[in-house]
Amino acid sequence: MRDFFDNWLMQNFIYRDSTIAFVTAAAQTCLLLEKVQEHDRSEWIEQLLRLLPVLYLRTRLLDSETAMTEDEPQRFVTEEDYNFVLVGIRETLGSDDAYLDVFVDQGVYTDEVQTSYISETLADIYQELKDLAAAFQSGNEPVMHDAVVACREAFDVHWGQKLLAALRALHPLALNTDL
Repeated sequence: MRDFFDNWLMQNFIYRDSTIAFVTAAAQTCLLLEKVQEHDRSEWIEQLLRLLPVLYLRTRLLDSETAMTEDEPQRFVTEEDYNFVLVGIRETLGSDDAYLDVFVDQGVYTDEVQTSYISETLADIYQELKDLAAAFQSGNEPVMHDAVVACREAFDVHWGQKLLAALRALHPLALNTDL
């Protein structure tokens, strides 16, 4: 009976509208990042500025869940995949890739300012999202469930802040202004 109940809870979570909407936004983001060189720079930036807030919202709307297994979720993104996205974004943005960021440690802002790169920030997000999308492509429901849980936890810890930093850095590029 316990296995039946666990399966029902898992299926209920991964096929919930909020989960499907999140996975869809994640897959769309991955596709846009992978195909950066197929777009005009200003068009690509505009699409990102429309998609990233949706991704943020869809992630925040996910219900909290616990992993079904104690295993670390499988990683699908290779170093070559990561670098392909990183280099594509870097080449598209050129000298506009760098931005100043305030260092945040456990939610506390400091006076320390560092140079960050939109390409690296977005490639880090891509890695989390692509691992999730690949887990969903597997069709293995426990793997899918745990991938969503892990991706949501990683959002809370690091990539949610990175997404917000990328939005802030991309905003003036869309307006062709310096902030």
